[in-house]
Formats: sequence, C-alpha cells, structure tokens
Amino acid sequence: MPGIKPRGMVRIEWSPLLAYAIGLITTDGCLSKDGRHIDMTSKDLEQIKTFLECLGLKNKIGRKVSGSTNRYCYRVQFGDVLFYKFLLSIGLSPGKTKILKDVDIPQKYFWDFMRGHFDGDGTFYSYYDSRWKSSFMFYTVFISASYSHIRWLQDEIFRLEKVKGHITHDKKKTTYQLKYAKTDSLKILRKMYYIDDLCCLKRKRLKIEKALNIIGLSIAQVA
Repeated sequence: MPGIKPRGMVRIEWSPLLAYAIGLITTDGCLSKDGRHIDMTSKDLEQIKTFLECLGLKNKIGRKVSGSTNRYCYRVQFGDVLFYKFLLSIGLSPGKTKILKDVDIPQKYFWDFMRGHFDGDGTFYSYYDSRWKSSFMFYTVFISASYSHIRWLQDEIFRLEKVKGHITHDKKKTTYQLKYAKTDSLKILRKMYYIDDLCCLKRKRLKIEKALNIIGLSIAQVA
C-alpha cells in the first residue's frame, strides 16, 4: 500500500556484532543491483552462521559452486531495503570489489570491523627464518582487490596504532596485501581480539593461538 514504509530485518544500531558483520560484507559480501538484496558467500559454514547471528537473522543457508575453485561454498541472501541503504551510506556499493574506498566505521567499533575483514579475506602465517637461529616470524595480512581501500586500511591503522605495515601486490595487481610483521602484528591482534568472548572465525583464531604459543604467548596475554 502507498505510504507504508519498508520494515528492516536488521537492527541498524552500531555494536561489535554489527561492525564485525560489516567487515564480512566488505570482503565476502555482495550488494545486488536491485537495491535491496545482500548476499554472503563463504567456504566456512561457521562463518555464515556467525554472520546471521550477528545480524539477528534466521535465513536458510544454501550452497553454490564457486566459479574460481569449482568447489561448493555456503551462501545466504536476504532482502532489506533499509539495511541496503545503510550500507550504501557508509561506503559499500554493488560491484565494489575494485572500486571500494573508505568505509565509515565509528572508531569505537573499528577493530570489530577489522576482525570481520580479517576473517573474510585476511590471512595469518608463520615460519622459522632460516637466516637466524630459532627466529620465529609471523605476519597478519589484510587483502583487497582495491588499492584505494587497502591504503585506507593502512592509514586508519597507522592513525590508531602508529604501525605502518607494508603493501604488496601480485604481478597483475589484481589483489593487494597489507602485511604486518611480528611486533606490529601483536599490536593488531591485541586490538582485534580485545576480549576472549568475541565473534570470530575459530579456525583462524586457533591458527594464531598455535603460533603465539611457540613464543610463549596467547591471544589473552596479548590482549
């Protein structure tokens, strides 16, 4: 009926849960061109379930074949005009992969957003550096197909934590990586996992925990 305002499925009120979910949408999500639907795809069922819980949704989870890997991924799609418009207002857009720039996240929730960004499209790796005896190295990495977006991440993290990191790219410059080595990585992890009971992708957190255990630390001690 004319005059009836659309009802939103998602409660649009900033919180750690919403900021984390927006981090996931920024990396693994997609805004349809119809102006109402949001799509989230992941190889991790846990991540899709956590995403729905963060937004207070109970939508059915489906599966689809990933074009790049030819493997099944999990997928959820929902329509919410108000939430869609909210996402547009903070900097997301349809076809955002290579044109994404800043995302307007309140500073209070920036590290929750970064944890979602990391869970969606980041990585953590560690190794022993053969150049020095018993030298154990690790890196925290954030990835994006947009150079403007990865530079914004670098600038924001430097503004908040005074750690610079460095940006690398593949030969074709189709993806960019913002990397933080050992000491700076600890500062980033301390901010992303500031308390023990946080929504996150458990397999990534466990991978970090195992690496930190080698140097006699845990995420709880870092935080």
